[in-house]
Amino acid sequence: MKYCLAIDIGASSGRHIVGWKEDGQICTDEVYRFPNGVQQKGDHLVWDIQALLQHVKEGIRLAKEKYPCIQSLSIDTWGVDYVLLEGDTEIFPVYAYRDTRTEAAVVNVHKKIPFAQLYSHTGCQFQPFNTIYQLYDDKVNGRLEKATDMLMIPEYLLYKLCGVKAREYTNATTSGMVNAETGAFDLEITDAQGYPRCLFPTLAQPGTVLGEYEGISCVLCATHDTGSAVEGIPMEGNHPYISSGTWSLLGVKTPKPITDEGSQKANYSNEGGVGYNRYQKNIMGMWLVNELQRELCPDTPFPEIVKLAEESTCDLLVDANAQEFLAPKSMKSAFDKATGNHLHTVGDYFRCAYLSLAESYRQAIAELESNTGVAYSKLYIVGGGAKNGFLNDLTAKATGKEVIALPIEATALGNLKIQLEVN
Repeated sequence: MKYCLAIDIGASSGRHIVGWKEDGQICTDEVYRFPNGVQQKGDHLVWDIQALLQHVKEGIRLAKEKYPCIQSLSIDTWGVDYVLLEGDTEIFPVYAYRDTRTEAAVVNVHKKIPFAQLYSHTGCQFQPFNTIYQLYDDKVNGRLEKATDMLMIPEYLLYKLCGVKAREYTNATTSGMVNAETGAFDLEITDAQGYPRCLFPTLAQPGTVLGEYEGISCVLCATHDTGSAVEGIPMEGNHPYISSGTWSLLGVKTPKPITDEGSQKANYSNEGGVGYNRYQKNIMGMWLVNELQRELCPDTPFPEIVKLAEESTCDLLVDANAQEFLAPKSMKSAFDKATGNHLHTVGDYFRCAYLSLAESYRQAIAELESNTGVAYSKLYIVGGGAKNGFLNDLTAKATGKEVIALPIEATALGNLKIQLEVN
């Protein structure tokens, strides 16, 4: 029996899941779970990367205690964020994507290369936190002067385990600096911004074996969590998906990137998959709901919150993707401002959030079908948000699609699937 360990780290929590195959199916056992979250340091939001590494190692220790014969492990996380290194020394802090440091950088990056030109090269949607903008702030503040390496978060954690620095393709495509046609870093873009070429070596593909940690082989999965999640969806045919977590990633597999004007205007991204392109866009997701809960009713469990939303008669909508919801000091105040202070009960806030998410899904699917020229009948939803029957019903009603909700750890399943296929 081949046992593998998937270490799946999201913006709010991480988990270690051991997997193996029985009768052609992947079986799983969660052996460790730990909290994660951005931290405020001075005026900035950062990741405690050292604490993350300790959790990674502790989870591996516990996994080995229960399953002594683990053959391989891999790590996936969110995209865009990274650790700069000078040789083997970290250049701290490790900034979090919700930090506002890129506001001026966006303008300056686009002065050198207009966004339309960037998009035609990369097919990467505009997000103010894309790696290309974060690096510009690093350059202005002198953080690139001694930098020899840029490792995305899962690449860094794997490096600390096995000593090998790798740059993995699916995660690199979230940076805004990978050419959509060649699948390699676009040096025309990085040179124009004045970024050191040493930060952009050859990319490695999922399935690459890097080295070992305590006798366990360290393998690259699709280290961008959505790349692994799409691999983990047991889908019949090819239909749109939503990987529903802190973010809602809505998209569909396509044979090659779509970088036309319609895709740019709809802010659709083209990100790397395992042998295919992921044509998708980021939607704010459960972040809205989680922050409202934290502020309005931190001790109320989600089943009760959903019931309050169902009982509300609120029919107000907000733009779920609006900038003011990205990292507000008060999510309640952001909703108050967007609705003209017309939300009166706790249930109203949550119903407004769920209705707005369903409407954003409807708009995104309409754009997707227009840009791909394909009409779809089904929509697959995986991840934590798939457990929310109320939101699933709202989504089915808004989109007119048959919603197939699979409340499974799709990201861990995709991570394990890639490992299990490595000889």
